[in-house]
Amino acid sequence: MATFADHIIAMLSASGVRRVYGLPGDSLNGFTDAIRRSGEISWEHVRHEETAAFAAAADAGLTGQLAVCAGSCGPGNLHLINGLFDAQRSRVPVLAIAAHIPRSEIGSQYFQETHPQELFGECSVYCELVSTPEMAPRILAMAMRAAVEDNGVAVVVIPGEIFLQRIPEQPVRPISATRSVLCPDEASLRRAADMLNAAERVTILGGAGVAGAHDALVQLAATLQAPVVHALRGKEFIEYDNPFDVGMTGLLGFASGYKAIKEADTLLMLGTDFPYQQFYPENATVIQVDVRGAHLGRRTPIDVGLRGTVGDTLAALQPLLRPKHDREHLDRALRHYRKTRASLDALAVNDRDRTPIRPEYLAGLIDRLAAADAVFTCDVGSPVVWAARYLSMNGRRRLLGSFNHGTMANALPHAIGAQSAYRGRQVIALAGDGGLTMLFGELVTLIQNRLPVKVIVFNNSSLNFVELEMKAAGIVTFGTDLQNPDFAAVATAMGIYGRRVTEPADLEDVLKEAFAHDGPAVIDVHTARQELSIPPAITIEQAKGFSLYAIRTILAGRSDELLDLITTNVARRILD
Repeated sequence: MATFADHIIAMLSASGVRRVYGLPGDSLNGFTDAIRRSGEISWEHVRHEETAAFAAAADAGLTGQLAVCAGSCGPGNLHLINGLFDAQRSRVPVLAIAAHIPRSEIGSQYFQETHPQELFGECSVYCELVSTPEMAPRILAMAMRAAVEDNGVAVVVIPGEIFLQRIPEQPVRPISATRSVLCPDEASLRRAADMLNAAERVTILGGAGVAGAHDALVQLAATLQAPVVHALRGKEFIEYDNPFDVGMTGLLGFASGYKAIKEADTLLMLGTDFPYQQFYPENATVIQVDVRGAHLGRRTPIDVGLRGTVGDTLAALQPLLRPKHDREHLDRALRHYRKTRASLDALAVNDRDRTPIRPEYLAGLIDRLAAADAVFTCDVGSPVVWAARYLSMNGRRRLLGSFNHGTMANALPHAIGAQSAYRGRQVIALAGDGGLTMLFGELVTLIQNRLPVKVIVFNNSSLNFVELEMKAAGIVTFGTDLQNPDFAAVATAMGIYGRRVTEPADLEDVLKEAFAHDGPAVIDVHTARQELSIPPAITIEQAKGFSLYAIRTILAGRSDELLDLITTNVARRILD
C-alpha cells in the first residue's frame, strides 16, 4: 500500500501541479520524501516559508492553476501566514500543506505546538485537521476543490506521522475548476439597461474581474461613449488597445481617472472591489457587476447590483443598450487624460542628469526596455506608484503585487513564483530597499534554483511611502531612515550579476546589460528620496498636513530636508 504522502503527490500531479514551494522540516519528512521518490513534482526550496506562500500566490495568479506551498509544524507553517493572507485577498487558488505535531500530543502544550485551524481560519476558504489516515484522502480532495472553486487558500493540517501511514488504494481523480456561465436575471439586466440608456454621462470603472472580457468592455464603452477608468488590479486587463481608457483612480492614480468618475451621472462598476470611498461620485447612479454577490454595494451605495461574470453579463447587457452619440463627457475625459499622461511622461525623461536618479525615469526605462511578455512584480510602497504610472500593459505583460493585502517584501518572493512557473519568460522585480531587505536571503534562492529574475532596487535609503504619509499628516519624518548596504556588492558576493547606478547617464546601458544577462541580476539604483507621488486629488487636510510638516521640520532643525523636497518637486509641479 502507498502512504498518504504518496497519495497527495498522485492527486497533485493528476491535477496539474508541478511545483511545491517550501522549506523542509522533520514533520514534513514523509511529504518531501514522497516528492523525491515520485519525480513528478519539483521541490522549490526557499529560505523562508513566507516566501513559499508568496511564490505560490504568484504562481497561481499567473497560471490560473492550483499552486502549493508547505511548512513544517509550529513556527514553520506559522511563517506561511502573511503570504497566505496575500493569496487569499488576491483570490488565487493555493493549497497549503501545514504539518503538525504528533496526534497524541495535541493539546499538551507540546514542543512547537500551535493551533493551525485557528491561525489559518481567517486567511482561507477551507482549513481542516486530518485526524485519521482513513479521512485523509477525502479531506485533501475537499481542500483542493475548495481552493480552485472559491479561488482562495485551502489549508490541510497534517500530523507528521500521518504522511507515512499506509492507506488502501484510492482512486486518483484530477481536480480542476469547473467552468460555468453566471449571468444576472433578465429583469435586473433590463433595469440596468434602462438606467444606462437614460444617462448622459456614463463612466466605467473596471477591475481584475474584467480579465478575459477586454473586447466586450471596449465594445460597451463605444456604445455608451463612456470613458473607462481602471483600478490598480484592472490595469493589465483594461488599459491596452483601449481608445476609451482615461487612466487609473485611487491614491496611486491619475487626475483624469479621478475626474471622469466624479463628473459622471452614472457609474458602471465592472469586476472591481475598489475600496476607497472618497474616490466614488457623491450623487451618481451606480450599477455594479461582480461575480461575488457579497461584494455588491459594500464600497458605495448602488442602485442596481448584477451578480455575474463580467464577460457573461456584458454579453447579455449589450443588446439591451441604445448607442449614444454625445461625446462631450468622453472627449473631456480623454483630453484630461492626454494632458495628465503628457505631464507624467515629462517626469520620466533624463532630467538633465540630475542626481539622485528620478524614480519616474527608472520606471520609464524599465517599461521601454522590458520584453513584450515580461512579468513585473512590485513591492508595496513607492515602487507600486511608479509601476502603476509607468509600466504599460499590452495584453501579454503581467503585473503582480500585494494590491489587496498591502504587505511589504512581496516583490522578490512573487518573482520567484513567477519565474518558477515560466522559466523562459522575463521576470522583473521592482523592489523597494525596505521590502527587499525584509526577505533579503531569498536572493540566494535565485542562484540555488537557477532563476534568472532581474531585481531592480529603488534605493532611496528610506521607507519612502511611509514618509509621504507622515508628511501628509503633518508629522516630521521619524524612524524611516534605512542604512543600506551596497546591494550590488552583496549580490556579486552571492554569485549574482550586480551593478550599482548613481548617475542617470549610466542607467540605460546597465539595464540593457542586466536584461540581456542569462542569470539573475540585482541593479541597485539610487533614486530621489524626496520625490512626491502626489495622489490625483489633494484634500484640505493633506494640504494642511504638508504645511505643518514644513513648519515642524524647520523647527526640528532639518531645513535641509525641506529644501531638498522643494528643489525636487516644487518648480516642476506646483508651478506647472
